[in-house]
Amino acid sequence: MSSTSSSNTAPAPTVWPVLGYADAPALIEFLAKAFGLEEVLTVPGETEGEIMHAELAWPCGGGVMLSSLSAGKDHPERPAGASSLYAVTDDPDGLFARATAAGAEVVRPIRDEDYGNRSFIVRDPEGNLWSFGYYRGQPRPAS
Repeated sequence: MSSTSSSNTAPAPTVWPVLGYADAPALIEFLAKAFGLEEVLTVPGETEGEIMHAELAWPCGGGVMLSSLSAGKDHPERPAGASSLYAVTDDPDGLFARATAAGAEVVRPIRDEDYGNRSFIVRDPEGNLWSFGYYRGQPRPAS
């Protein structure tokens, strides 16, 4: 469903979190294996193993962009592991099993929330927090 087809649905994602990793190639592999993100574009940096820019698509829409911290000439310095993200999934239980099987550290096990979500939080190998659940956001009022 497109963001313009109904006034009571959440719009399609247009915000792309940008992450920096010390070992971006290893994290691209981890994010694909643990969460199912799909590598769409990778622009190598100037040195071996450096990623200047990468885009990973999320199956439910949107995605993340990332780079090697050493390639961050265009971005202010930021520490690895300082981000927290939330992504919508239609199968939080299946994704929780996949993520933990791939070695994601459980921060908060899967559970039902009072506001109608079923979600969990895990940490990636460089410390970023990833929350997943089936809550898509509140419907938007008609303009």
